[in-house]
Amino acid sequence: MRILLVNPPNCGRSIPEERYGLTSIKQIFRGEPLALETLAGNLAGHDVALLDLKVDPDGLAAALTGFSPDLVGITAVTCEAQTARQIAATVKADAAATTVVGGIHASNDPEFFNSEEIDFVVIGLGKASFRQLADALERGERRPRIPGVAVTSPARPLAFSPRSYGPGDLLQALPPRYDLVADKRQHYTLLGHPMGFVASAYGCPFDCNFCCIAGQAGGRYLSCSIETVLRDVRLLGEVPIIRLVDANTFGNVGHARSLCRAIAAAGLGKQFLGDVRSDTVVRHPDLMREWHAAGLRTVVIGFEEISDAGLAQMNKENREAVNREAIAILREIGITIVGDFIVDPAYGHDDFDRLYAYLQANPIDLPIFTVMTPLPGTALHRAWRERIVTHDLDYYTLANAVVPTRLGDAEFYRRYAELFQLTHPQAKI
Repeated sequence: MRILLVNPPNCGRSIPEERYGLTSIKQIFRGEPLALETLAGNLAGHDVALLDLKVDPDGLAAALTGFSPDLVGITAVTCEAQTARQIAATVKADAAATTVVGGIHASNDPEFFNSEEIDFVVIGLGKASFRQLADALERGERRPRIPGVAVTSPARPLAFSPRSYGPGDLLQALPPRYDLVADKRQHYTLLGHPMGFVASAYGCPFDCNFCCIAGQAGGRYLSCSIETVLRDVRLLGEVPIIRLVDANTFGNVGHARSLCRAIAAAGLGKQFLGDVRSDTVVRHPDLMREWHAAGLRTVVIGFEEISDAGLAQMNKENREAVNREAIAILREIGITIVGDFIVDPAYGHDDFDRLYAYLQANPIDLPIFTVMTPLPGTALHRAWRERIVTHDLDYYTLANAVVPTRLGDAEFYRRYAELFQLTHPQAKI
């Protein structure tokens, strides 16, 4: 079977730019489509191509004509969901191929893709279930029953058997097909430096109310083996920076320590960027020091809020004092901090002032500011459902307010953009 895997183009929209001409929010990296590379790794025996529309935004027509796929798989985060449906409609019109949509939005809001241009929806980790689907279709099965795969039926709600995710779904003996984007490798960068993606874990052991990661592995946290991670790092060849694209690289501290020591022993000569919770840093500063010696140069931390009350509302299971202590520990070690902070649409001037003052008192290298967004499928979306005024998913980029703002939109976005202007004079990683 000829299978085309499609990464949507950059399609999120910006209210600050469109309405108010505010352009201070910068993209600092462009990453490779690891989810699709991973799917492709388990499709041996099929003829597979990968189209990254973020690099080649006009490439769909040529791919459909030149490759003539039998099956087209499309991944999408929430702000790409509408574009994914448009891509599927184009595929149906121009190639008459079977269409499948997966990714984080499909995992949290599969009903959104229950439409006539889409044949199947893959919910959660898809490496095993997508292969099972491809094989079933090649055998001529029109409506195969596969856990984690829904057959669309626009006239009625989706019906499918949930998949119970475990280590077997990672199929670790089969590496990602990095070769499928080898000719585009120069486009995948971090502040201009070549960067490759490697997964060391899937899911997250926490349940913050705004986060959509729980849908990825059904609420479980699954670590990849040490051998798998080392193999994938080596497969990226001369790429100097490795982004460990896990929601929480250090969610299993024992595994993280073993991985660190294996990386150091292997002498890979790479620089690493990973995600860590501040409470993990505070409980295990020795682990951070070991990782720094092994090549960890940057961590991403979701600080989110600057008060205990705000953290509690998010079900973050953390405290502001822990955040401050983690900043001090990482600065002492010499690890660069990318810190995520969530700006609530209910912010007033005093809240913006407090956030900026906090960053002046607790300096981090690169603060990132997102707007609290009720992503479909999350607890926050269920709580805020009646407040939502913007339902166009193109705006669900985490940089737009989709519920009313306390200050009014013009002033809210002016203060929001100002945060970037004040804190990003010369971003370095």
